[in-house]
Amino acid sequence: MCKFGCGSRMKKVVVDAINWRARKIPTWAVYIVCLMPVPYFLYLGMTGGLGREPINALEHELGALAFKLLLMGLCISPLRRFAGINLVKFRRVLGLLAFSYVVLHLLVWAVLDVQALDRIWADIVKRPYITIGMVAFVLMIPLAVTSNNTSVRTLGVMWRKVHMLTYLVNILAALHFVWLSKGFQFEPIAYLVVTVGLLMIRIPFKRKKAAT
Repeated sequence: MCKFGCGSRMKKVVVDAINWRARKIPTWAVYIVCLMPVPYFLYLGMTGGLGREPINALEHELGALAFKLLLMGLCISPLRRFAGINLVKFRRVLGLLAFSYVVLHLLVWAVLDVQALDRIWADIVKRPYITIGMVAFVLMIPLAVTSNNTSVRTLGVMWRKVHMLTYLVNILAALHFVWLSKGFQFEPIAYLVVTVGLLMIRIPFKRKKAAT
């Protein structure tokens, strides 16, 4: 009997400890830690640490970080629902950090890689993976602009509807990652599967909530 009871109590102790520690971490500290890769990547770029094609490498690293931050934000609700771990206070931070990395990703692509407005537009129109990525970026703009308490109060119920765009952004980001990869690669496929899985587990919960 103690085998199950002790395991349950141990789980509660661990979860409570994580939640207590999370409450103590200020959001500004998360911003600082998560933005630390930016100067590191710039240092690598200037010292030859990004390989033969530093611009492409920088582009990829910034985009990958943006996508990982989006996925981390997507994990917050399932963690609270299934494990009791409450990291909701960090969801807005992760979203804004993801948007910041997407902006940097686009700037590197547009300013350092393409370097011409006509070619930028041509790439957006002709290359599907860039089209998808740009659509995801455009959809992130209202999410970033309304990620503040004033918008929550002003928009009311509409705020929650606007932020449902997060799910579409994650799907588009995953497709962008898969499409730009040449040939079959495990990593982008794995990220796509994880993204779809994190969205699928929300469906029964949403239906149950609607029914009640």
